Amino acid sequence: MLTKLQKWGNSQGLRLSKEILSSLHLAVGDEVEVSVEQGRIVIEPVTQIRGKYSLKALVREIPANYQVQEENWGQAAGKEVW
Repeated sequence: MLTKLQKWGNSQGLRLSKEILSSLHLAVGDEVEVSVEQGRIVIEPVTQIRGKYSLKALVREIPANYQVQEENWGQAAGKEVW
């Protein structure tokens, strides 16, 4: 793919095609590592340790009949107030 460096505000950027991003399973907002190796610019995906979850998606998985149970944390310690 041939692309150009472009000025975006006070920075410069590269535009990457959807095909390149999807082949690497990357999406807008994902982190990449940029380095220079032997006179070349190398862009590599950062391996995600955690999965990609949104709060909305996680809350959607909570059963409708879920009831929060109170936890007994014992007596207050130090300056804790219950």
